[in-house]
Amino acid sequence: MSDRLIRIGVQLHPQQADYAQIREAVIRAEDMGVDVLFNWDHFYPLYGDEDGKHFECWTMLAAWAEQTSRVEIGALVTCNSYRNPNLLADMARTVDHISDGRLILGIGSGWAERDYIEYGYPFGTAGSRLDDLGEALPVIEARWEQLNPAPTRKIPVLIGGGGEKKTLKFVARHADIWHTFVQGDDLAHKIDVLRGHCASEGRDLADIEISVGVGGRGREGRLPDAPEVEGRPLHDLGARLFTLGIGGPDYDLSVAEPWIAWRDALNAVS
Repeated sequence: MSDRLIRIGVQLHPQQADYAQIREAVIRAEDMGVDVLFNWDHFYPLYGDEDGKHFECWTMLAAWAEQTSRVEIGALVTCNSYRNPNLLADMARTVDHISDGRLILGIGSGWAERDYIEYGYPFGTAGSRLDDLGEALPVIEARWEQLNPAPTRKIPVLIGGGGEKKTLKFVARHADIWHTFVQGDDLAHKIDVLRGHCASEGRDLADIEISVGVGGRGREGRLPDAPEVEGRPLHDLGARLFTLGIGGPDYDLSVAEPWIAWRDALNAVS
């Protein structure tokens, strides 16, 4: 785990903005050296005007795949409930090819009840949605083995969430990246739980990149020393992908600048 380089991600929230503003933010993010560019998979804004402007996840990722040339792209995270897993596998394989092998399949069990109700998906329970995710992941992997042409690479799977009995077991079994928003003692505990699941699955925890949400819209993410204050303790626990959420319509990417400088300084000596 300690040999893995630090990466910086930015999640552009696809809400409260015209698409031209999102497109321009994608250009700026890639130019400034962000490693991974995420959107999210919802149908309505998560904050601000609840009926404000909003765009769909996967059609946007296909556009980003054509627009960019270096940065990895993905959803943080795709809702498993919204698409048949065979279809999702094919969509991911297609965007993988459009991007020349830069797609990350971020996936989770789903939680935004309004999305389900408005678009006619059964909401179920947290447990049933997790069970559905557990059933979908091997289907996605199997479909990738059957598609022609095959994916350009083993598409990295990112699983978001922290449930210790199911989600972290799915991470140990299927994921290349685990994303969480917890920090401190909670993160240390969940890493220990994940380590146990990895042992049961015959995997090395070091094979899974630990991704943590940092900074975000709060002032703390804009302070020049934020990477040392917030990032260093997470790094010491094993996190290597640090992702900042940035909202529209202006998409102020200055929040990412100190994190990119911190990444470059630490990677240069690793």
